[in-house]
Amino acid sequence: MTNQKITVVDMKPVKESSRAWKRFKANKRGYYSLWLFIILFGLSLFAELLSNDKPLLVYYENAFYVPILKTYPEITFGGDFATEADYVDPYVKNLLNENGNWAIYPLNPFSYDTINYYNKQPNPAAPSKDNWLGTDDRGRDVFARLIYGFRLSVLFAFVLTVIGVALGVFAGAIQGYFGGRIDLYSQRLIEIWGSMPELYLLIIFASLFEPSILLLIILLSIFGWMGLADYVRAEFLRGRNMEYVKAARALGLSNRAIMFRHLLPNSMTPVITFLPFRISGAILALTSLDFLGLGVPPSTPSLGELLAQGKDNIEAWWLSMSTFVVLVGTLMLLIFIGEALRESLDSRRG
Repeated sequence: MTNQKITVVDMKPVKESSRAWKRFKANKRGYYSLWLFIILFGLSLFAELLSNDKPLLVYYENAFYVPILKTYPEITFGGDFATEADYVDPYVKNLLNENGNWAIYPLNPFSYDTINYYNKQPNPAAPSKDNWLGTDDRGRDVFARLIYGFRLSVLFAFVLTVIGVALGVFAGAIQGYFGGRIDLYSQRLIEIWGSMPELYLLIIFASLFEPSILLLIILLSIFGWMGLADYVRAEFLRGRNMEYVKAARALGLSNRAIMFRHLLPNSMTPVITFLPFRISGAILALTSLDFLGLGVPPSTPSLGELLAQGKDNIEAWWLSMSTFVVLVGTLMLLIFIGEALRESLDSRRG
């Protein structure tokens, strides 16, 4: 008689995740908000193809050129200068569209830093057929800056959320699992660190260093993990005395294996639930800092910078209105997604 090893597969986590996904889909508002957010963010990742002052493809004198990927001097297309061609210039446009030549431009022929020197209206110019949402006070296309600013805000929020979640989960897991003096001393340190004036520190560092995305991520990351650490700590404190953890200790598993293989998967509910809200908070933080002039460099496309221009140019309603719609719409989508996630992970619901 041969010995056969029988493996028992626990299907409960798979069934529970399937039920959670069904509950999430049942929330139509959150489900459609998720898809709409994915579509908008996916389109923004190809902003250079949708909004750019360089043609996607040029056919000139039996040869193909890709200005969006390579720099060409104006003399390549029959111009007079050896510098890079200005594809917004009407003279260059005529060169690219005569004698059988042609050029394919993006849907919006302006980049975030393109200044429309050929606009007949004073800046900030009202919406027109050339600039769909008008221009800012420097003559840059508002629609292009919204696309690039939306992408920057979401990517910034994703990076900040990942770093904050990693730090918060690690700190909360250490506190909750070991407890005792480690938990006590860590809580006192967190209370001291959390009482520091974050805005004042940002103002001080903004005056000492040149503003950049990396500096903002570092400064906001060192404060953004504390709220999540409390929830993870509570989950670990609750789960460390359960039977399956005691059985794992009896089998000789290391503390690291128990924490991250057994306790962490069962403590991810608050982490997943708060993800959309943390992303929306990061977007709002970046917008607020840019509005106050403490965020990204001035040339960087930013929703907060457009709001600041709208404040300085009250008569240019298209600046504040278009930015307000994009910002509020993004935050509403994330809030709807977060509410749907919270309901779907509630096992008490059918």
